[in-house]
Amino acid sequence: MDNVAGNTAGVEPKSMSAAPDFAPRFIESKGARLRVAVFEAKAPRGVCVLLSGQTEFIEKYFEVIDELRGRGFSVATMDWRGQGGSDRLLPNPREGHVGDFSDYDADLNALMENIVTPMLADGEAPIALAHSMGGHILLRALHARSSAFSACVLSGPMIRISSRGEPAWLVPLVSAVMNAIGRSKDFVFGMAHRDALTLPFARQIVTSDPARFARTRDFLEAHPDLRINGPSWGWLAAAFRSMAEINAPGYAQAITTPVLIIGAGTDRICLSGAAENFATRMPKGRYLEIAGAEHEMLMEQDSIRAQFWNAFDAFIGAKK
Repeated sequence: MDNVAGNTAGVEPKSMSAAPDFAPRFIESKGARLRVAVFEAKAPRGVCVLLSGQTEFIEKYFEVIDELRGRGFSVATMDWRGQGGSDRLLPNPREGHVGDFSDYDADLNALMENIVTPMLADGEAPIALAHSMGGHILLRALHARSSAFSACVLSGPMIRISSRGEPAWLVPLVSAVMNAIGRSKDFVFGMAHRDALTLPFARQIVTSDPARFARTRDFLEAHPDLRINGPSWGWLAAAFRSMAEINAPGYAQAITTPVLIIGAGTDRICLSGAAENFATRMPKGRYLEIAGAEHEMLMEQDSIRAQFWNAFDAFIGAKK
C-alpha cells in the first residue's frame, strides 16, 4: 500500500494529547490490573497489536497509533504490568519489576483474549508491531503459537542486551548474585537516581531526535505517575533467563510466522547483530538494519522513521 505517513521531513512530531478518543480500559492478568486501549480505524483493513518496551506507556505511541490507523489498522495496546498506568508491583512505583517473564506472557494473553479477539472477524488473525521488550515477549508468544498473528514487525527487539562496556558474562552473574542474596526487589545499580524528568538529551541513548525526546519528557512532566526509572534485579535476572530461553537451539526455527525484524544501526540497548542472527534462523524471518538509528526507531528523526515505515508497508502489504 502507499506510504501514508512515513515521509514527514520538517514536520513537528504529533503532540501526545492529539490522539482521538483515548478511553483507557482495565483488565485483569494474573494478579495485576492492566491499562489497555483500543483505537479504531475509520475503514479498518485489520487489527494491529502494538506492544511497547520496558518503561514505556500508551501515550508515548500516539503518533505511531495515528500512523497505523492511517494505514487502515485498528490498534489494540496496553501498559505492561509494573509500568505506565498498569499496577505497579513494588512499594516504590518507579521501579520496574517482574519475577518471571511468564507474567508478561499472561499479560499478552489477557490482552488477546479480552480485547483483541472480540475485534477480529471470523478466521482473521491480527498483525503486530512490537518494540524492544515488547518484541521479546511477542517472540515468546509466536513460539507458543505461530498462527496467533498473520505477520509481525519488530523494532529493536530484546534478543540480547548490551553489557555497556562490561564483560558479557559479568552482568548476568551480578544479577544472579543480587537475587540470591535477597535483593531481587532492589533497583539495578544506577537506576534509583535515574529520572526521565531530569535526564538531559545529551546523556540519553535511545534517540537522535531532540524534538521527540522533549515531547516524551514534557508529557511525563504533566503526568509524572506514568514514569518509571528502570528495572529491579529481579526483572534483570528474569530477562537473562528469558533471553537464554529464546536463544536456545531450535527456538527461532520453531517460529513459522512471517516476521520482519528492523534493527537500529547504532543501538546501544539491544544488540542488533543478535537480532539479525535470530531473524535468519526463523523460516519466514527477514532482517533490515537502518543506519544511524538509535534504539527507539519509532521515536527517531523523520528520515529514519520514513525508512521504518517504508519497510513496514512493503512487508505487511505483501503479507495481508
